[in-house]
Amino acid sequence: MKKREVQASVKDERLVKKRRDQMIKGAVTLFKQKGFHRTTTREIARASGFSIGTLYEYIRTKEDVLYLVCDSIYDEVRNRLQENLDTNQGTLESLKVGIANYFKVMDDLQDEVLVMYQEVKSLTKDALPYVLKKEIEMVGMFEDVIQRCVENGELDLDEKHVKIIAHDIFVQGQMWGFRRWALQKLYTLEEYTELQTELLFKGIKGSEMKIGTGGTK
Repeated sequence: MKKREVQASVKDERLVKKRRDQMIKGAVTLFKQKGFHRTTTREIARASGFSIGTLYEYIRTKEDVLYLVCDSIYDEVRNRLQENLDTNQGTLESLKVGIANYFKVMDDLQDEVLVMYQEVKSLTKDALPYVLKKEIEMVGMFEDVIQRCVENGELDLDEKHVKIIAHDIFVQGQMWGFRRWALQKLYTLEEYTELQTELLFKGIKGSEMKIGTGGTK
């Protein structure tokens, strides 16, 4: 799906990126405090460090800012996931390490991810499918790791189980931020990661899903 273009009057691409990065940072703080609809473009401009006139040199509407915020957050998560998720080994240990690294990314970006999911419903109809497609692609990275475990005999899973487990991992990482008001009073990130991974592995070692001879016993 083609990336949605946000028009700018300024032609200097480096300056556009710089100003939009400032805009995204300021908008995330405001959206977290007030929500998208209660935040004005004037407030976004002030939080970004420039005038409302300057703001409109880089975007056309407030919805453009929300799109840039969501797009940037997904890119950051995806890039860090790609750096830390080994899709080639296909071992239970590599899956475990991948889960821990992903949960760490969710911890580092918990404010951004929380804002994105609170406000994604306000994206325009042309922007929403593109942004959500990025999430499906990231879930697909975990599908690849799990599928390699199947191919290597580490796991005995059919396609439906591979897909639902990948989605489960993704949601468990997000839950650390969504439910932080409760979870972070009970567990450290390391404890949460260990418990969720233990529950996941117990599930995939259930009666209908058997670990192969090379897997963890």
